[in-house]
Amino acid sequence: MADLYLWAKTLHILAVIAWMAALLYLPRLMVYHAGVPAGSPTSETFKVMERRLLKGIATPSMIATWVFGLWVAYEAGFFSSGWLHAKLALVLVLSGMHGYLAGAVRKFAADRNTVSARTWRILNEVPAVLLVFIVGLVVFKPF
Repeated sequence: MADLYLWAKTLHILAVIAWMAALLYLPRLMVYHAGVPAGSPTSETFKVMERRLLKGIATPSMIATWVFGLWVAYEAGFFSSGWLHAKLALVLVLSGMHGYLAGAVRKFAADRNTVSARTWRILNEVPAVLLVFIVGLVVFKPF
């Protein structure tokens, strides 16, 4: 059973890495996409890239992150720990960001983006900031 726990932990970490890579890259694509004319060949290329990143990497890795993370938390008996509650709250915020980006992919696909490239640059930092706090909670387990 210990081997199964270690596999779950490994898969959780790998899923987090993939999810974070996608959440850091997707808004960066949107920074560039927002700067090109709707319907242009470049815009159409960005639409394909955004859709594939979301559906091929971001969403599957988010699901895997949640599944394996909850499994690890259960097996390790962390559900009574305050740090885990705080981590889960931040991961919920990160999941909300994922949902917001998924909606933005749909808006870009329909040529209905209203968010400026500057705002996308700012939003691009949100996953990184959340990641710092999430990893800090896991490593230090402050409460």
